[in-house]
Amino acid sequence: GYHGVLGHEFVADVLDADDRALRGRRVVADINASCNHCPACAHGDGHHCPSRTVLGIVGRDGSLAERFLVPAHTVVAVPDEVSDERAVFAEPLAAALHVLDDLPNESQCVVLGDGKLGLLIACAVAQSGRRVVVVGHHEHKLALARAFGAEGVLEHELDASLHGVPAVIEATGTSGGLERALSLLRPRGTLVLKTTVAGASNVDLSPIVINELRVIGSRCGDLSRAVEALRTLDPTPLIAARYPLAKAEEAFGHAATKGTLKVLVSTRG
Repeated sequence: GYHGVLGHEFVADVLDADDRALRGRRVVADINASCNHCPACAHGDGHHCPSRTVLGIVGRDGSLAERFLVPAHTVVAVPDEVSDERAVFAEPLAAALHVLDDLPNESQCVVLGDGKLGLLIACAVAQSGRRVVVVGHHEHKLALARAFGAEGVLEHELDASLHGVPAVIEATGTSGGLERALSLLRPRGTLVLKTTVAGASNVDLSPIVINELRVIGSRCGDLSRAVEALRTLDPTPLIAARYPLAKAEEAFGHAATKGTLKVLVSTRG
């Protein structure tokens, strides 16, 4: 039901701002614009402000444009040493890093899904020093996971060694992925849901009760944390293609091709 300009992952130059210090700066921005007045905002939880707008998603035009507006309080400046192609990953990387806030202290976890988000999560978890195993369907994507410091396993090659793990991060967005996650966890394990499962699902949820599993939803994260991480973390191997804004429709077609990773659209020369 959304109508408007799409786009919520971006890096841009500030053309004008009430705060003169921001003018001319290269920035990213939190996609959630909170009201700063409600009880949720008063407790520092603007991501759950009931009247928030969300860039390019809810109530506000997005960033797939030559010029666009964001509230100043959402902006985070990008350090000079972080390239545009790294900085554009700030929003999804923030979401990936947010997983670390909910994982148990044990050193092993499994990420289900070798798509864009799954690979960023694997990178974030590996950087924390934990052993992380990515389960997916594409050997070339699992190779990227290994380059980030994770292990990669094709789903049809799963064996008993990955059953009974303390934590699983579900990043497939499918009912099959949810079912697989429940089967891999040990009793009192932690399941972090990073994607929604759209449509009807016939997944048996009884293991959550029987095995006393901890199920946590995880959405957006701290953008400043992500920008700081991008000083040393390089997600650019996930870039599959680059297009000028004039070919944005072609870029969408490319991005919609099954198995495609990140497609960038730029207004820069």
